[in-house]
Formats: sequence, structure tokens, C-alpha cells
Amino acid sequence: MSRSTLKILARGVAAGAVATFALAALPAQAANVFRFAFQGDLKSLDPYSLKESFTEGMQQAAYESLVTLDKNLKFAPGLAESWETPEPTRWRFHLRKNVKFHDGTPFTADDVLFSAQRVRASGSNFTTNVPSDAEFVKVDDYTVDMVLKKPNPIALAQFPTWLIMSKAWSEKNGAAQPTPANATSPSYATLHENGTGPFVIAEHQPGVKTVFKKFDGYWGKAESNLDEAVLTTIANPATRVAALLSGEVDWIDPVPLQDQQRVNASGTAIVMAGPELRTIFLGMDQDRDELKDSSVKGKNPFKDIKVREAFYLAIDEETIAKRVMRGQAVPSALMIAPALYDRASEIKRPATDLKKAKELMAQAGYPDGFTLTMDCPNDRYVNDEAICQAVVSMLARINVKVNLNAQPKAKYFAKVLAPNYDTSFYLLGWTPSSLDSHNILFEIVGCRKPGDKSGRGSWNLAGYCDPKIDEIADKVEGETDKTKRDALIKEGFETLNADWGYIPLHQQALAWGVSKKVHLTQRADNLLLLYWVSKDPQ
Repeated sequence: MSRSTLKILARGVAAGAVATFALAALPAQAANVFRFAFQGDLKSLDPYSLKESFTEGMQQAAYESLVTLDKNLKFAPGLAESWETPEPTRWRFHLRKNVKFHDGTPFTADDVLFSAQRVRASGSNFTTNVPSDAEFVKVDDYTVDMVLKKPNPIALAQFPTWLIMSKAWSEKNGAAQPTPANATSPSYATLHENGTGPFVIAEHQPGVKTVFKKFDGYWGKAESNLDEAVLTTIANPATRVAALLSGEVDWIDPVPLQDQQRVNASGTAIVMAGPELRTIFLGMDQDRDELKDSSVKGKNPFKDIKVREAFYLAIDEETIAKRVMRGQAVPSALMIAPALYDRASEIKRPATDLKKAKELMAQAGYPDGFTLTMDCPNDRYVNDEAICQAVVSMLARINVKVNLNAQPKAKYFAKVLAPNYDTSFYLLGWTPSSLDSHNILFEIVGCRKPGDKSGRGSWNLAGYCDPKIDEIADKVEGETDKTKRDALIKEGFETLNADWGYIPLHQQALAWGVSKKVHLTQRADNLLLLYWVSKDPQ
């Protein structure tokens, strides 16, 4: 790369922070094979199984959405070449013609109607991506209307991660229903794909290797010059870094904080860093009448606001950000990144107060604390297990003994997600796929109600519920005046914070390790998108 010019373009996160590696001139020859490694597994290829950013990015190599996001996180045409709103409650999508799925069958309106039904079916982890009241109507083979019961200015906000599936292929292979994240046996759609995207998945061994190959019949023109991309799981951080520096792989995520300087000094690779829109937070089970796996019997301490406040005040996020995250994290007062909410700076994070935390525990009747289990992934977020270990130590100072259950994300998500929500205390990270506060108020904080198919509270693992916040979320969804909308959002977050409903920790920093032979785009949503990856010829 001695004669190449390396450009790092950093745009403001408010516009959709993006950093791009580019050469002054891209090579004309094929880039051969791009090899990359992630710390966790790519378990399922079913695009409705798990709403997790790395999985979403991988699936978007093969599957596509009606509406996508460009490099600046702005809406762009996907399988819908255009759309309009003929009336406030009707959205009309004009579909691309001459698009074929990987099996050669044509893409039509029937596939959109099928996907709209499947994404909202039982077992889907993406039920909120399409408005629950939406009725999809086929106008003709290449025109679809989405009819709503009421105006919804953010109706398309989560469309970029709603990927379209083939109706014929799904029904033929017994995959008409989505595969739940906690499924004990894989479905056909878990191990195979049939999208319209620029890559086909030629081989998929969950947790071992996934092979992507260029789809010669792709309708569009992908920026990528790759013939093939090979994903492997490398859980061990040191092994992952060694593979990057030796040239065995061309990309890794994440680069451990302690190794970033060494990677940058290697001469062969660089750490591609930037702010991320993901918020890392802690949740406390407030649903069960008796806390699971706890020394407290017959009741749930987290139903007492004093206990929730005590936990919040006992956890020193400033120390976590400085020591555990080595300064590569920004403490947060909210459940959403400040870049996604203009009035975020008006809400301040309460300072750590160990003395008050102890007093609150005594007032709640737990002067000697209690025992409980904490669920934590150990291969999903930056230093996730180390963060949980720090939380365990901090809570010990108020006599709370935490048994840490840290495990790979595949097992973690299968345990804590619907339908069982099997957790008492947990760490989770969340980037709202809509890039909007409504997603937090509705999906993370909204009340879970039996039989509710709207998706409200689908990621509310804590079972937290405040009907007032639900009312606010519904108003936010339909409000078009930005000033009024921002005021409603602030009211919602302040209500949540006053109830000590969750414990927001921080926004972590992106840390991709990238070979200098590779040129790609990094967005603040942390999706690796193969169609923007190129590699110098061998």
C-alpha cells in the first residue's frame, strides 16, 4: 500500500457517521477471496430469527429489502425502485422488474406479501419492522400498497432490516414460518438461503465457517470486487489478532482494546475506529413475582424501586468506561445514543453513590443483600464479559452476590429471548434499527402483554411496564411536529429514568481490524456489508 493513498473520511454521526477506506483508484482485477473473522457465531440464515447487527449484516449479503440505507444511513431504493404516499394511510411501492432470486425464480409482489406475513408471524424476532396494523395489497405484479389504519410517519423506519424472501422457495422447503432464535433444531431456512442479493451462500456451518460467492445473476451493480468471502468464528481475542497480523484473515471484529496500538503499528493492518450507535445497558426482571435463581423467596426485590435505584447507584460506569473499556466508551444517561436524539444532552446520568445505595438496600429490607444470577454474553459486545465481571464486583459492595452466567451469544440469546425471557439480571446492547427513539420506547421498554401481536416489548427482557410510557410511545409514533415529538420523547425517557427501570451504561466504540489490502465502508450501525468490500488483487 506504499503507493496508495489511504483516506479516512469521518462524517458526523448525526448524519450517520461513516468512515470509508478507499484507494485513489480501485483495481480493475478481481479481488479474489476476502477472509474475515468475528468473535461470535453466525447461527441462522433465516432473516427473521435474530435481530442482531452482525447477523443482519451477513444476511444482507444474500437477501435484500424494499428500502435500504446508504453509506450515510439515509434511505435509498432497494427492491422497491420508488415509493410514494398517495394518501396519509397508504404507501405505494413500485418494485424492480427483472430481479431474480438465487434459484432463478422472479421476484414479484407475491413475495412481498408473503414476507410481510412471515415477518410478523410467531417466532419472528422482527415483528416490529413492519407496522402491526399494515395490510399489504397487490396492485399488480410489480406494485404493492401498504395500507395503515392511521398515519404513521415512521412506518418505513425499520424496513432496511426487513429482508424479502421467496414465497415459492419457503413453502416448497417447509420454511413458511420463521425460525425462533431458541429453536433446538434448524429449519431449512436456518441452513440455506434464497435471496436476491449480490452474494449466494455456498456453504454454512454454524459457528465454524460460512462461504459467500458472487452471484453472477445479480440485478444491480455491487461496488465489491470480491469473488468469494469466507467467514470463520475466532472466539479467542489473541488468536483473532494474530490471524489479522499474519494475513490469515483480512478483517476482524472486535480488536481488543489492549491490542489496538499494536495493530496500528503493524504496517499491514489498521484499526478502523469510530463512534457506534449501540447502547450497552443492564436489565432487571420486574415481571416475575419471585426472582429466579435468587436467595430471596416468595417475592421479587426488583419490584421495589429502592432496590433498582440502589443497583443503579452502586454501579460505577465512569470506572467501567475508563478502566474496562480503556476510554473507548461514552457513559450514557439514556437508552439511546445521543446522536439519535437532539435533546439527549438535557438528561444527565446520576452520579455513583455507594452510601445512598447501601441506605436504599437497608430501607428495602436487604441490609445484608441477596444472591442472584446475571446473564451475560461473552462473544458479542466489546469486553462484554469483563463489563459483567466489573458489575459483579461493584454490587458486592452493597452485599449483593452475583453468580455470573457468561456464555456464547447463541446460547445467551436462546435463553433470555422470547418466549421464556429466562433471566433475572442481564447485559444487552441495542442499536435501534429505526435509528429513532420510538424503537426504544416501544420495543425495549414497552409493556409485554399476552396475545399482543404488535411486537411491543418484544425485546423487553426485564418485563418492565409503565402504561404511561406506552401512551407516550403511541403519540411519538404518529407525531409529525419535531418539537412536539422531541418533547414527548424526553417525557418518556424521564419517566423511565425516574422509575429506575433500566441501567444504561455506555455507547461502545467501533473497533474493526482491517488489512491495508482491503477497502470498505464502516457505518455507525456496525454492519459489515460485503457489497461495499473490495480487496487488492494478489
